[in-house]
Amino acid sequence: MIRSLMGATALLLVLAACGRSDPGLSQTGANPDLPDVRQTLVPEMNIARPTGWGDQLPTVPEGFTVSAMATDLQIPRQMLVLPNGDILIAEGRGGGAPALRPKDVIAGAIKKKGNTQVESGNRITLLRDADNDGVPETRTVFIDNLNAPYGMAFVDGSLYVANQDALLRFTYQPGQTRITTAGEELTKLPSRINHHWTKSLTASADGQTLYVGIGSNSNIGERGLVVEEERAVVWAIDRETGARRTVATGIRNPTALAIEPQTSALWAVANERDEIGPQLVPDYLTSVREGAFYGWPYSYWGQNVDPRVWPQNPELVARAIAPDYALGSHVAALGLSFATEGGFGGGFSQGAFIGEHGSWNRSDLAGYKVVWVPFSGGQPAGPPVDFATGFLTGDGQARGRPVGVAFDPVRRILLVADDLSNTLWRIAPRTLKATAPTVTPPAT
Repeated sequence: MIRSLMGATALLLVLAACGRSDPGLSQTGANPDLPDVRQTLVPEMNIARPTGWGDQLPTVPEGFTVSAMATDLQIPRQMLVLPNGDILIAEGRGGGAPALRPKDVIAGAIKKKGNTQVESGNRITLLRDADNDGVPETRTVFIDNLNAPYGMAFVDGSLYVANQDALLRFTYQPGQTRITTAGEELTKLPSRINHHWTKSLTASADGQTLYVGIGSNSNIGERGLVVEEERAVVWAIDRETGARRTVATGIRNPTALAIEPQTSALWAVANERDEIGPQLVPDYLTSVREGAFYGWPYSYWGQNVDPRVWPQNPELVARAIAPDYALGSHVAALGLSFATEGGFGGGFSQGAFIGEHGSWNRSDLAGYKVVWVPFSGGQPAGPPVDFATGFLTGDGQARGRPVGVAFDPVRRILLVADDLSNTLWRIAPRTLKATAPTVTPPAT
């Protein structure tokens, strides 16, 4: 049985290698090239095998330096910088949806080969670097025994954590390095099956509303649409009462949310569907508009109908809007952070940093890097720029895989979570002068 599965896997890899993307297509920006649907019995599958960093570091732009701020983490996902400069890192792995089809089993085995084998942390780690030299003086388990934590937000003395099944609130005392009290459940989050388990989180500019991104329970509805109720959506949750409403629908997997600083508008990065070709469908960065429908599962990039979905829904497709900005097909964008207060200056003053975890559903690898999308007037204003690369070796092995990104305007640093090497990377200008933010002692 094992030998048969290995033989089938090898055959599928050979077949997958036949389907490469067309370098002549432009798949970033507001108007990406969209080739014809290419359905095959076996989808293109390839993932970068882990190799480790050794003595290498990520490659960053001239004038910047990069260092490992923390290692030996337990699957770091998203970060949050507290008002006193302390850094919180959510660690863990969730999900566990059963496979439906033989190719799901094979795809799962291939994807697993590109992931860390470290045990899920199910916790939040705190780092304190009081002199901003990149070497934390303090590292503690801030909150333990969580259920696959992912998104975090801090508002008015409270820390909010999006587990895979519930949104929790913790009372925070300035300067404390550990919370041992149980969090208050503000609202439950959809967790049935949890094909896409990550629950992204951010707070509105005025702090009154918490936004949660909830991914779909399938690729294109193959588990039935009953289990997709309140999936592929963004919720708005009242911070005080826990009351919620649905802001946008049809957004297949909104993996990170952030507030654009000039307009205070909500933006998301989203992972689109698989198995219709190496260049369908582009993952994207978009503003999240009130009442908007982004197409999933019936259509993609506006009103391009997905022929696999049955029954079709032409009325809903007619309402579908296109996202704002394509990032490329299957790059798996998982991190989003806007530069604030002038960013790094120069070409990195206004815009968004995006962590691209990397592809599996194409034979030539895509993603595996952090990109910068410049903005002007609250909108994307140019092609993406590579900001942190080197996560792939020249022969297609993976040293690391970027997930969350967090820009800290006070210290002028960018933090990058790498959930393959289980590292937190710190990127800063070479001319950065160490500063010591005020750390308030915890209340007694």
